[in-house]
Amino acid sequence: MKSQLMVFALSAILVASIGMAPAFGQIQSTIIVTTDKTSYSEGETIMVTGEVRDLYAGTPVSLIVTSPNGSIVAIDQITVGADKKFSAEITAGGTMKVEGTYTVIVTYGSENRSAETTFEFGGSTAPPVENVVNPDVTDTTAAVQGSSDLVGYEITGGKLLGIMPDVDANSLIVSIDGTEDGSITLTIPRSVLDATFPDGADDDFFVLIDGEEVEFDETKSTTDRTLTISFPAGTEQIEIIGTFVVPEFGTIAAMILAVAIISIIAVSAKSRLSIMPRY
Repeated sequence: MKSQLMVFALSAILVASIGMAPAFGQIQSTIIVTTDKTSYSEGETIMVTGEVRDLYAGTPVSLIVTSPNGSIVAIDQITVGADKKFSAEITAGGTMKVEGTYTVIVTYGSENRSAETTFEFGGSTAPPVENVVNPDVTDTTAAVQGSSDLVGYEITGGKLLGIMPDVDANSLIVSIDGTEDGSITLTIPRSVLDATFPDGADDDFFVLIDGEEVEFDETKSTTDRTLTISFPAGTEQIEIIGTFVVPEFGTIAAMILAVAIISIIAVSAKSRLSIMPRY
């Protein structure tokens, strides 16, 4: 009797485990995604297709494509058909620049329902940045709009594209092409950008790399402030924020405002004289 009960119990456990196996398999395949090819050249169409296990009305599939360094190069929302299938087309190139393995990540409603696949991209054939000439930038200096003084620079790991003032933020926007981890040393005349307290003493700059504040080294002289800033590969913009930047926006604005007020007063006075009754 005991042996019969033992056999029955083992059979029940075996049947239960077999019944549960498909459920675990389904959890792992709530969504699948694939591309029509494993590698692409610039200009080719990347066909992304996939299928969901369960259909949720009104819920799109979120698609993200990331580059070899992890940055997002494409993003989309895809409608799922009644047959539970979805598809999207992406053109290879554009924001896809570097050669390497790109990852396609799809999510359907929650992180638990996601899948990914990869493809190879051969890299962009667009003219390299070093071939694009900016007359305001030489090998050692860069001109800044509104100033006759030049900013001196040395850079490793990338190329300086240009320097522009942001008068609203009292900052300089330094555009670079950071091809790899590197650093840039900028010798900035105080007439171009400075940071001071109301009493004239030197204040600290704030430096942002692609919007994130970073540390930097600085040396000062009576005429210049020299900053050395390290940057990671892929950096596009460095912003240096002070308390003054060319052109001297406050003075110009005050002059324009004064002229405007004088003009208004003159017009108003003339209007009053023209409507006064004459006897």
